[in-house]
Formats: sequence, C-alpha cells, structure tokens
Amino acid sequence: MYCGDLPHEVILSIQRVLEINPTQEVDPLDGLTENFSAIDILNNFFPDEASLAHIEVVNTQLAETQAEFQKEIDLLQVDLKANQDPERMTMIQEMISDLLGQMSRIREKATESEAVVRNITKDIQVLDLAKRNLTSSMTAMKRLQMLINALTQLDGLIQERKYGEVSQTLLAVKEISEFFKDYTSVPSVARVWKHIKDVQTKLRTQLDQDFDAFFVQDSTKQIKASTISEACLVADVIGTDVRAHTIDRYVALELKEYRRIFRTNDEAGQLDNLSRRFAWFRRLLQSHEIEQGRAFPSEWRVSWHLLAKFVEITRDHVTTLLTKIGSSLTVKALLDDVQITTEFEASIAKKWATPFQDILKATDASHSQPGRTITSAFEPQMSIFIDAQDKVLADMLAPHRKGKSNKSQPRASVESSQGGNEDNSSPPPVVLPSSTELFYFYAQSLEQCAKLSTGQPLFELATLHKKWLRIYADEVLAPNAKKPTTAIVRVSTDSRVDVESLKQSCLLINTADYCQTTALELEKKYCEKINGEFKEKITFQVECDLFVSSISAAIAALLREFEAACDPCFATMSRSIWSSVNQVSGQSPYSDDLVKAAEQVVELIKPLVEQKKYLRNFFDKACSVILVKFTNSLVRSRPLKEIESNFILLQLLIDLQTVKAYLTKMPGEALITSTYTRAMTKTTTRLEALLKVIVTPVDPPEGFILNYTLLIGDASFSNFQKILDLKGTPKAVQNNLLDSFLTITSTKTDLESTSFLSSLDMDPPATGYVGGSLISPAGSRISLPSASESLFASLSTPTPSGPSTGSTIGEGRPGDQKREVFSDFRRFVSFGLRKDSVA
Repeated sequence: MYCGDLPHEVILSIQRVLEINPTQEVDPLDGLTENFSAIDILNNFFPDEASLAHIEVVNTQLAETQAEFQKEIDLLQVDLKANQDPERMTMIQEMISDLLGQMSRIREKATESEAVVRNITKDIQVLDLAKRNLTSSMTAMKRLQMLINALTQLDGLIQERKYGEVSQTLLAVKEISEFFKDYTSVPSVARVWKHIKDVQTKLRTQLDQDFDAFFVQDSTKQIKASTISEACLVADVIGTDVRAHTIDRYVALELKEYRRIFRTNDEAGQLDNLSRRFAWFRRLLQSHEIEQGRAFPSEWRVSWHLLAKFVEITRDHVTTLLTKIGSSLTVKALLDDVQITTEFEASIAKKWATPFQDILKATDASHSQPGRTITSAFEPQMSIFIDAQDKVLADMLAPHRKGKSNKSQPRASVESSQGGNEDNSSPPPVVLPSSTELFYFYAQSLEQCAKLSTGQPLFELATLHKKWLRIYADEVLAPNAKKPTTAIVRVSTDSRVDVESLKQSCLLINTADYCQTTALELEKKYCEKINGEFKEKITFQVECDLFVSSISAAIAALLREFEAACDPCFATMSRSIWSSVNQVSGQSPYSDDLVKAAEQVVELIKPLVEQKKYLRNFFDKACSVILVKFTNSLVRSRPLKEIESNFILLQLLIDLQTVKAYLTKMPGEALITSTYTRAMTKTTTRLEALLKVIVTPVDPPEGFILNYTLLIGDASFSNFQKILDLKGTPKAVQNNLLDSFLTITSTKTDLESTSFLSSLDMDPPATGYVGGSLISPAGSRISLPSASESLFASLSTPTPSGPSTGSTIGEGRPGDQKREVFSDFRRFVSFGLRKDSVA
C-alpha cells in the first residue's frame, strides 16, 4: 500500500510513532528486521555478570515500554476504524463526482468562449491579411521602380564607359533582382528580367573589346589603365567566369610569341636552349608587372596565371624533346637541364615567397595538371642518373671488394688503410676510409637527387644505396673478418700474437658499427625528403643487420687470435703429470704464460675498439674461452691420482685462482659489471668443487660419496662415473663405489637428477677453436645502438657513439636458454664404451 492510499491522519500517526529523537539513544527494539538478534540486545542490557543484579529494573522498563506501545496501538486502531467509516467514504466519492462534473462544465464554457472570440476577430484577421498584402505590393512596386531606374542609369553608364559607377550600379541591380526571382511569371517582371540579361551580355561584349584593345595596345582605340582597373571590378560583379575568361585571353596573347619562338622543331626550342626560355619569361614577367599588370587587381594574381600557363607549355615541350632524344641523352645534359630548371623554379618561389607547387595549385585549371612542375617532365629520364650512380659506386668499391674485380689483392681495403699510416705523425684510421667515402658520396647523391625529384627517382636511389650497402657488408667487411685460408697454421708452442690480424678485426668492428649507425641516419634523411607515399617503404634494417653480422664475425676473429695465443699454455697444462707433484711452490709456469698471452691480446684491442659494448661482448666470450679450455685441459690431463692428492688440489686451486684473478680485472674498471663477476665466480666455484671431489680419497666409500653429494649435489650415476674416470679409479673399485653410490643416493630424495657435470665432455678436443660455437654465459648479443647524434650530418670523421649494451657473463636475456661453462661440451661418453682408467 502506497502512502497516497492512506488517510492523512494515519500517515501522521505512523510518522509520529516511527520518529526518533536524534539527541536520544536509539532503542534497539526499533530495529526489528529480518536480521534481528535477541542475543545482541540482551548483551547490550547485560554486558557483564555484575549487570545481572539490575534485572528487575530492566524488566520494569521493558514492561513500561510494552504498555506504551499497546496504548499507541489501541489509539491507531480507533483512528483506523474512524477513517474506514463506509458513510464517510461514500461522501468523499460523491464530492469527487461533483468536482468532475464542474470541470466538464468549465471545459464546455471555454469552448463556447473560444468560438465567440474567433467570430468577433474574424473581420480583424481579414483586415490584417489585406494590410500585409498591400504592404508587400507597395514594397514590390517600389523595388521594381528602383530596378527600372537602375537599369536605365546602367545603360547610360555603359555607353559612357564609366566602369567604376557601372560596377556599383550593376551590383545593386543584381541584389534587387534577386527579390523578383520568384515573380518571373509576371509579364512586367519577365520583361525587366530579360532586360537585365541583355545588359550583362552587352556589357560582356564591350568589356572584351576594351580588354583586347588594352592588351594589344590598339592605337585607334586608346584605353587607359585606370579604365581597365574599373572594368575588372565590373567583371568580378558579373561573375567569376568572366574573370577567368579575361585572364585566359590575356595569358594566351602574352604567350603567343613564346609558342612561336620556342617551337620544338626549331633550334631555339631545343633542350640546350632551356635557359633562353626562362630568360624570355623573366623579361615577359618584368614587362607585365611594369605595364599591363598594374591594371589588374592583386587578388586576380595574373602573374601566377602567366607562370602556370608558361609551365604547362614548357613542360609539354620538354616531355616531347626528351621523347625524341631517347637513349642518346647523357647524364651531364640531363643534370644541367634539371639544374637550370630547379634554379628557375626556386627563384620564382623566392620572388613570391610561396612554394612553387602551391603557386601552380592556386591557379589550377580543369584542363591542366595542377601542381606539376617543369622538373616533373625529367622524372621518367632519371633512370639515367640512377644508372650513373650505380656505375660510380661500382668503380669506387672495386678496389676494396674481395673475390670480384680485385682477386689479386683480396685484402686491399684493409691493407691500404693500414699501410698508408707509416708516418707516425698521422694517427691510425678509426674506420676504413672506404666507408666514410661511401657515405659521403651517399650524402651528395641524396641531396642532388632530392633537388631533382622527391618521388619515384629518390626511392630508386634509396634502393640503389641499399644494394651497395649489402655489397659493402658482404664483399668488403665480411671477407676481411674471416681468417685467410692461406695463413700459416701455428704450432702448438707458438704463442705469438698476430698483431695485424687483431688490428684488422678492431678496424672492421669500428667500420661495421659506423656503417650500421650511419645507415640509420641515412634512412631518416630519406624519410625527411621523400614524398609521403614512399615513406613507409624506406627501411635500411636488413642492411643494418648485415653490419651487425660483420661485427659478430670480427669479434669471432678476435676470439680466434685470443684462443690461439692461449692454446700453448693449455697444451702444457694438459700434458702435466699430476701424480709427480709432491710439493707446491707457487702457481704453475703455464698459468703465468696464460695470463701474459691473454693480457697481450686484451691490451692491444682495448684502445682500438671504439664502442665499449663490443669490448664487453668480447670479454664475455673470452672469459668463456679460457674457462672452457681450462676445463678441457684438466680433463685431458687425467688421471688425477690420489697419491699426494693434497698437493695436486693445492696446485690446481692456485692455478685456478691465478686465472680467476686475471679474469676479474681483464675488462677493466670501466667495463666490468656485477653480472660478469658473479657469473665468473659461479663458474670457478664449480671448478673448485670439481677439483675437491676429484682429489678426495675413495676410502672410506661412504665419506667419498657423501662429499660428492655435498659438493656436486646430484644423484646422477653417469656424473659420478665421470669423477671416477677423472680420478683414474681402477675398474674393480669403480664397481663397488657405483653400487654404494646407488644405495646411498636412493635414500636422499633431495638430490637433483642432473648438475653442471651432466654436460662435461670426457673426451674434449685437444686443439681447435671452441669460441666458434661458444655462447657466452651471459648470452650477450650485439644490439643496434640508438643514434643519439646525427652521424650522417658529418661523414668525414666518424665518431661512433651509443649506449653500452652491458653484456655480461652469467645471466642471459629472458627467453634465452641458460648456459653454464660446461654447456659447450655436448659429447658424452656412454657407460658401456668408457675406457678403463689406468690405475
């Protein structure tokens, strides 16, 4: 039941009962809802045991409250019975019926009153309509009279050629005549309308005659410039078509002589006389601005129309002449003609401080090609320019390309760059001079082509530049980064460093980095200058990737030399007889030689590589090379007998610490990172654990196996077998130890199934480059730098710069497979084919 259905007295009573004084405490019994809880109310009344003593007081209060509620309920029931009296309800319904009847009678009276009022005002409305019609008729008559008077006045002004007044009068006639556009069916209005059209036709004819007389400077009919200026105002009033017609007639008369003199089948109209065309037009433009041009209003831009028509005629002539010449057109003639044309267009644009194409578009005509310049006629022939650039680049790089045109001198590029620095006064080159020459030529050709065209020819030039960048990467940098096949193979005891090879590799790294960075700048330059439809197609990413590959190849060459310098030291280590070691006096001679050999290579290449990130990449891999070959040499020098094992362990640990100490400082303070140090320490720690397990006595077996599980941490049967092989444990003893190992590890569920020993190769190669397939523990990669400065703006002396990659050892990129020092030993020796160790 809604509140509107209850009597007003009932509503007031309910509100009085439910009303709560905000200043008093809320009675908990007022909240009787579905969530009512008697326990909560009792807890409020009796919060503790002491309050139970007041139970009689609370009971009395509740009884009083109940009595009050009952009294209110009784009163409400009495009121409800009084309000539900049937006689009272009947009386109310009768009162409502009377009210509805009164409203109906009022509505009828209002309708009758409206009809009376309408009848009274009927005559007044007729009079108002008549008044409006009379006013409109008088206004129309006055305007018609004004129109007739204006036409009469206009006829006289036209005969006297008072064009200044004609323009004002004609404008007034056209404005007034717009009022009678809907009344042309009236005979008198139709006659006036026809008179207006006749006057405009007569005026057009007269204007044409006067304009023609002024254009040709007719001596029999002298027309003043002021008269023509006023006539232009009349032409604007008549319509824009009259203005366009007048300008076209003037432009055609002015360029009539140009068409006659510079016909394509005459000598003057040939391409070698292109400058004469432009000189002729400049004289025409100067004459126009001094003489006839002053008569035209500035908003007509007659000079622009003269230029647009001249461009259209000249462009058609140039297209015809180029078609006739065909393949006999030389690059010099093409560039000279385009240069002359672009200079003319630039001078016109500078004269009016408006882009040349905008001038042409502003004077667009339906029969012309808007915005097309004269130079656009040369675009189909720009392939000659592109072919010439291709030939120049081929000749430029011919001395530096390996296996092509310069087979007798396969390394001419590098050798020439280094051989030219015999004078100590000149510093060695940072990059190959051929690279700076290449990009300097690119900059020149790009600017030259952009002046000629920013459309398809510029896109074709970009394609050509990309082609020669790929050739430079594939045939100049990549072959020089590879080790020559004719090089003399070193003997294992030869630790001499090939200084020239190291310098060559560093030079190639700098050159490739410079090339890929400058190629990105070249891409930006193209995107700035080329038309919008080609911007999305310009990308040099493929070429940049090739230069990055060249950098990787050069770093691999450095690693080959680094490994070759260290190989004799590791060969000495692998031939060591550890069973004869009975005292320790310091690090082994081979470890000192190893540090010296590695330091010789590192100190040589550090100042030669410009980008520090590539040095970090090299140090990542060089660290892996040393640790891998140290492990290989240790495996090849087995068996590590248990006799005097403490001396063996101490000697190997000293040697390992010597290598570790050098690796720690090898990159230098500026290049070393925490991840490099952490990963190297992790690897050397594993090697130390391996050494400690190897030299641990096998008796008692339980102690040996427990030591293995603590240091290695796996339950791998094959890994335990590798330790026994390295120790040189006899076959019989091995079988007992393997049985004990299986028994003990079967109870240790916390052991892993694999460890770093799982990838240990028990038959490593004695020699050979492990860096070729070696991936540094950091998974370091060479990434493209973000060019922070415009390298392409200054091509003479490259200054490669960019953020360091922070490539380190020990932690790879997300998604890369985690590598350890032993991850490159993939060859496993099966248990069945394992050789018996010599006791």
